[in-house]
Amino acid sequence: MARLEMLDSNAAPFGEGLAAGDMLFELGIMYSVGRDVPVDFVSAHKWFNLAAAKGNAEAIRLRREIADQMSDIEIAAAQRAARDWLSAH
Repeated sequence: MARLEMLDSNAAPFGEGLAAGDMLFELGIMYSVGRDVPVDFVSAHKWFNLAAAKGNAEAIRLRREIADQMSDIEIAAAQRAARDWLSAH
């Protein structure tokens, strides 16, 4: 349970730099494979997008893989969610 609390998008201190990118990347993994949460490609894309912006190179590759399985509307929703998250945090 502690791990989930640490990865909760509302409770985690994301900060700056590579550590923040790694935490955002882990959230992308959680949603892309359904680890402890339902599979949600829109959320996974959002977290991979944010991780990529923080410098996580692997997030770029996985974001592309997820995008290949998504509609244009879903990708737009994920990008909007990432922008909204950035505005709030």
